[in-house]
Amino acid sequence: MSDRRYDSDRRDRYYDEYDRPSRSQNSRGGSGRSSNGNARRSSGRSGDEARRRAAAQAKRRAKKRRRIILLVFELVVLLGLVGVVWAVRKGTSIQKVSINEENIVINENVATSEVLKGYKNIALFGVDARDKSLGKGNRSDTIIIASINEDTGEVRLCSVFRDTYLNLGNDTYNKCNAAYAKGGPEQAINMLNMNLDLNITDYVTVGFTGLTKIVDALGGVEVDVHDNEIDHLNNYQISMVGKSDDDKVFYATEGKDYTAVTSAGLQKLNGLQATAYCRIRYVGDDFQRAQRQRYVLTQCVETAKNSSPKELAAAYDGVKDYISTSLDYDEIIELMGRIGRYKIVADDGFPFESNRATGKVGSKGSCVIPVNLEQNVVMLQQFLFDDTDYVPSEEVKNYSSKISADTGY
Repeated sequence: MSDRRYDSDRRDRYYDEYDRPSRSQNSRGGSGRSSNGNARRSSGRSGDEARRRAAAQAKRRAKKRRRIILLVFELVVLLGLVGVVWAVRKGTSIQKVSINEENIVINENVATSEVLKGYKNIALFGVDARDKSLGKGNRSDTIIIASINEDTGEVRLCSVFRDTYLNLGNDTYNKCNAAYAKGGPEQAINMLNMNLDLNITDYVTVGFTGLTKIVDALGGVEVDVHDNEIDHLNNYQISMVGKSDDDKVFYATEGKDYTAVTSAGLQKLNGLQATAYCRIRYVGDDFQRAQRQRYVLTQCVETAKNSSPKELAAAYDGVKDYISTSLDYDEIIELMGRIGRYKIVADDGFPFESNRATGKVGSKGSCVIPVNLEQNVVMLQQFLFDDTDYVPSEEVKNYSSKISADTGY
């Protein structure tokens, strides 16, 4: 555990012992320290297990919020309504990545499914990338399945928790967000298709820098910051903008490099503050971290809906460099042409709350464990496609057995 304090040159020093950002690949944050002049220690990791249990119980009682997909799906579409016009005029720099469908794995019974023919399924990834590189080498902090019923316009959203222990799409098993890091969006799509009996062939990826720029372009977002989140929020700001000689200790000057949050309560956060808030890990557990992300991103969407065309165009112009997609221009235009028909009718998380556990899996560390994968896939098919008679593929049954053997669940 370590302290953050003001140095004599009025720079804030932050020692990042866990989620430190990598200049070449991943960016991660760190543990919390004081945001004022008095050096003090955060609660650290002692007692984290009790807090995680309490947070999990509170989460079960709380009303579920909309999933993080609201940023990727709705915001891309909303901003695209104006932004595509700009893209045509100025030349879009959205990263278009062609997926070779011959390399996409779709389980045999899924490829011939009559149920799935009426749906468009898209994978949405949020990656913690500082630069404009959104491909292999970045772990996907956010994984979302957006399933669009093309007959009714209904959209169902399902988060796949990033630490879920699954087949990575290459018959090795680990936390599922490693699939994107090892093989980019193509392997991540295969991971989803193989484990969940899906037929995804398209994706959209958004980088965290894009979130910062979106929030700033929209004039900030209202967030209710709790007192025990302030230190962590400010430390994550330092880790994102600060300089470091060793990728452990980061220096940044308050008022110049970042604006500190100094009080709790409902307040408007700028882009850097909102992104740092999304990354807080040491207050509650990772499910609570996801809740913060969903809340901020939902606020982005609500703000965008009330923004002028000029503001939307500015937001789009700021984020387009931090979006990567396999969708063709014509497909994007088609999706936007149907925006009036789309309605998000349900959202949930995978593995489902009633059928998941957390625990250490050997050298892989703490994982979210489907209990069991086969049953979770049955629940997913019913949730996304209203298929109440689904029988998982033989492939899923095999993966389920392997996961159970590895984890004891």
